[in-house]
Amino acid sequence: MKFTHLLSPDNIRHGVMASSKKRILEILSEIIGAETEEDTQICFEHLCEREKVGCTALGGGIALPRAKLSQGEKPIAVFLQLTTPIDYKAPDNREVDLLLALFIPIGLCQQFAPCLPEIAKKLTNKTLAKQLRAAKSKEEIWDIFCKLDQHSEDESVAVSAS
Repeated sequence: MKFTHLLSPDNIRHGVMASSKKRILEILSEIIGAETEEDTQICFEHLCEREKVGCTALGGGIALPRAKLSQGEKPIAVFLQLTTPIDYKAPDNREVDLLLALFIPIGLCQQFAPCLPEIAKKLTNKTLAKQLRAAKSKEEIWDIFCKLDQHSEDESVAVSAS
């Protein structure tokens, strides 16, 4: 699964200031509410419900919050780079400063579930995380994801050619 299939430049936020996990989930809900016809409060509730099931922090200062959408044709991602890490109640006790939130239409949840481990693995790559933290703009963040997807595609072509 390519990040650029889930994410768009409009859904990237650079230098986000927030003081709590709750505020981050509110920001994510506001972004996705503006992008879709989904009710912002319902998005927020779905994100909170998922966090109650288990913390979506992946470790290393990265989180992958997710929620169901009542409608839609494809999953949508929102990426946040925070100015200051927040306490996310991560299992590794590390504060989170990079978040890729996934909003998945309810009809696609089962089909999309196998993609989550692959996305999590790519997202927690230390080189990628370092690049995303160093990015100075949303355009730079988008470029990093584009290059990552291109590199992954190049590797797939090389493996299938062997």
